[in-house]
Amino acid sequence: MPLKVTFELSDKDLRHFKRVMREAREKAKDRPEAQLIDSARQLLAQVREAPLPSFIESRLLQLETMIDMLEDSEWKLTGTDRERVSSALAYFDEPMDLIPDAVPGFGFLDDAVMVELVVRDLKHDIEAFGDFCTYRKAETKRRGRESQISREEWVAAKRSQLHQRMRRRRRSRSRTSARGVRTRSPFSLW
Repeated sequence: MPLKVTFELSDKDLRHFKRVMREAREKAKDRPEAQLIDSARQLLAQVREAPLPSFIESRLLQLETMIDMLEDSEWKLTGTDRERVSSALAYFDEPMDLIPDAVPGFGFLDDAVMVELVVRDLKHDIEAFGDFCTYRKAETKRRGRESQISREEWVAAKRSQLHQRMRRRRRSRSRTSARGVRTRSPFSLW
């Protein structure tokens, strides 16, 4: 029989996690990105071996997406965007957790909470990457071969979709009256 446990982080708790993350980022600022990725991968390896509550496991497996965002040569994450994602991995490079990982069942709880906070902070970046991966998969299938799909192609396709949607909305504002006469919205300047 499953048991549902919920908890709420207060503003004080959130400030504590933010402070811990800030400290981890400060310590990790001179470390190579590859080391941060490697530490996150090591944590993922431990997660896959340990019997964990699904809440914890599902959160920690989201680290894979962040690693993929950094390593995907077609996504080409650069500049501030890249720094945000790589610095999000800094906490997982720290040997001292708030809750030691060796504590059965809940040793990874602090890591899961931190991932949840990071994922919320990077929500739009992660969603865009997911959209890009979906687009790449569909384009690869459509083209019938393995191909390189760049971020620039995806952006161009997104731009085209937005323009088409804009035109459709504009056209839908023009209405056809009962007599078949096209009329314009009374608010149109054109």
